[in-house]
Amino acid sequence: MEKILLQTNYPELKLYKKGKVRDIYDLGETLLMISSDRLSAFDVIMNEGIPSKGKVLTKISEFWFNYVEDIIDNHIITTDVLEYPENCQPYIEDLKDRSMIVQKSELIPLECIVRGYISGSGWNDYKKFNSICGIDLPKGLQESDKLHEPIFTPSTKAEIGDHDENIFEENARNLIGSEYYDFIKEKAISIYTKASKYALSKGIIIADTKMEFGIYEDKIIIIDELLTPDSSRFWPLEGYQPGRAQNSYDKQYVRDYLLSINFNKQPPPPKLPDEVINNTSAKYKEALYKLTGIEL
Repeated sequence: MEKILLQTNYPELKLYKKGKVRDIYDLGETLLMISSDRLSAFDVIMNEGIPSKGKVLTKISEFWFNYVEDIIDNHIITTDVLEYPENCQPYIEDLKDRSMIVQKSELIPLECIVRGYISGSGWNDYKKFNSICGIDLPKGLQESDKLHEPIFTPSTKAEIGDHDENIFEENARNLIGSEYYDFIKEKAISIYTKASKYALSKGIIIADTKMEFGIYEDKIIIIDELLTPDSSRFWPLEGYQPGRAQNSYDKQYVRDYLLSINFNKQPPPPKLPDEVINNTSAKYKEALYKLTGIEL
């Protein structure tokens, strides 16, 4: 049976930061980033892990980082565990396929969301205001409609247990400065546009996605994860129909289950049934295979 990695405890390594899904260790001049099998829904970490989830996130991120490297540099140094430093070697079995060594960078404190379709919190805002993050949209849009062009809708970057909040462009400019904002907005939309065109050729609609950027050697780079089922909405092209919620390859499946049992979006989380866990794992693996050809 496959080991499900929920927690990491490596005495030889110095813990730098523990996130909702990733654990990061300080290697001196670089960082070791490990994708666990933890799942966060509505910013609440579930008690049960999703088999292979961390490996899927790592493999898909690595694929996309390479695919858009003509648009922007990224933080990856290596994902080959044989190249990891000596103090990582006792933990190779845990680290293989689910970790990467990355450059240390200064985080830009903004969740950078690009939407090509109207769904989720964007759909909720549209129903109330006919806009998302202050961006006016045409009247009469249906849930899951494709937008005329992708829009950039930033949000705050919340701490664990808190919720990200959509903000207007003016607020984002005040938060990080107009020069950074303009650069990130242009790069994020370019990444989404290139990636979504490729994904569509593989039968997957990328409805929206969330990115993070940092500063390394006075240059803005893209960091963390990229275009994964955790940070994006992936819909099967087959069966896509505006006017309703869509089937998905991402954790929306878990969100839908939690909504069906009236989860209040606050800790403690409910127990996830085996069926939900196994189906979610299968969806993540299918997305990886469709996009990259990699089979776990």
